[in-house]
Amino acid sequence: MKLLITGAAGFIGYHISKKLCEEGLDVTGADNLNSYYDVTLKESRLKVLSEFSNFRFYKTDLAEKEELEKLFEKEKFDTIINLAAQPGVRYSITNPEVSIRNNINAFFNLLECCKKYSVKTLIFASSSSVYGNSGKIPFSVDDNVDHPVSLYAATKKSNELMAYTYHHLYKFTTIGLRFFTVYGPFGRPDMAYFKFSDSIIKGKPIDVYNNGDMFRDFTYIDDVVESVFRLIKKEFKNEYKIYNIGGEHPENLLHFIDILEKQLGREAIKVFKEMQPGDVKITCADSSELAEFIDYKPEIRIEEGLKKFIQWYREYYKC
Repeated sequence: MKLLITGAAGFIGYHISKKLCEEGLDVTGADNLNSYYDVTLKESRLKVLSEFSNFRFYKTDLAEKEELEKLFEKEKFDTIINLAAQPGVRYSITNPEVSIRNNINAFFNLLECCKKYSVKTLIFASSSSVYGNSGKIPFSVDDNVDHPVSLYAATKKSNELMAYTYHHLYKFTTIGLRFFTVYGPFGRPDMAYFKFSDSIIKGKPIDVYNNGDMFRDFTYIDDVVESVFRLIKKEFKNEYKIYNIGGEHPENLLHFIDILEKQLGREAIKVFKEMQPGDVKITCADSSELAEFIDYKPEIRIEEGLKKFIQWYREYYKC
């Protein structure tokens, strides 16, 4: 198996790349190293990956088709794990052009390369955001997802539709993974658990939206990595599937903050605010279909996961 992992310098991409390298697989990583958040963090992840002899890295922008084609022509991949994207629900509202470029145009280019270079399997990142403000709990892959409430969610739903079309027309396997609030060491600084921890440690206020009446289904990164690893070992023959990857335990935002306060030994300065455009009140995964298929389900609860993140944070930032 010759693998390409896009977004390899990103949070999830880094951890999956590391796992696959440790398992002895031939891994090529690609990332455009954009400045959406601290590039130093991305470079630190790549430094770890560069220690593996079976890892190669290309600084590549998927939205530049010729650049991407040169990579496919050179490496001849048979399996793609696409984790490159422009994240951020709120960012997609204030920067819609960037989200369209990096989530729609880039994904189209990737699908074209999969077609042209006879890729066997494309596994790609979708998102729990596609469920919008669904009143049905938990979220099932069989639910209707035609009402996204942010442009980011709309781009992810578009990816799922585009992937099905290319699967249908060109007969290669496409598998979409709807991630539910993935967190952990080497995470993204724009995500709440990272921002909250940083602010609490520095004595800065944190914004608590919808007055804390929100719930998120957190999924620890190691559970995501193990799920993806088991998935790529499965045999597929021209299939299209969508799976949820979630912890199946929605946590109240105020309880989540309380856990951080106890583990950090400091009280948060909370600034209560209204619900933000594009946000949803609750996310909750039904991950039973994937769990049955790979014989594994997320098992790390929020208290343990946050403890591991904070340990990493203190070591990395020397605080």
